[in-house]
Amino acid sequence: MDKRSGITKGGMPGMIESIADLAANIHAINQRAVCEYAPLVEAILRSRSQDKCHIERTLDGMLDFCGCEPVLQLYRRLCRHYWDIDLTATAFYVEAYRKVWDAEEEEK
Repeated sequence: MDKRSGITKGGMPGMIESIADLAANIHAINQRAVCEYAPLVEAILRSRSQDKCHIERTLDGMLDFCGCEPVLQLYRRLCRHYWDIDLTATAFYVEAYRKVWDAEEEEK
């Protein structure tokens, strides 16, 4: 057993299983984020809310999950709504998304 990595000889199947479990957990967390944020975004859009604190708190929370396409779509819809309310703040959230999620694209 390699004490540094925790991998035993022939332990590759266990490592693959661990990675698969991790991927499944990430997927479940992303799906929960969709379930949690979709009603919030829909309520903001439906009510045409101008509540900057509520909108920004929602965008802040969603940013961590924008690697998940449904959450990214919600984030974009909320940014479009917020654009007419606070252009500067919306630009900040667009840039925050780019710094977190588009970093690989910029390196290419």
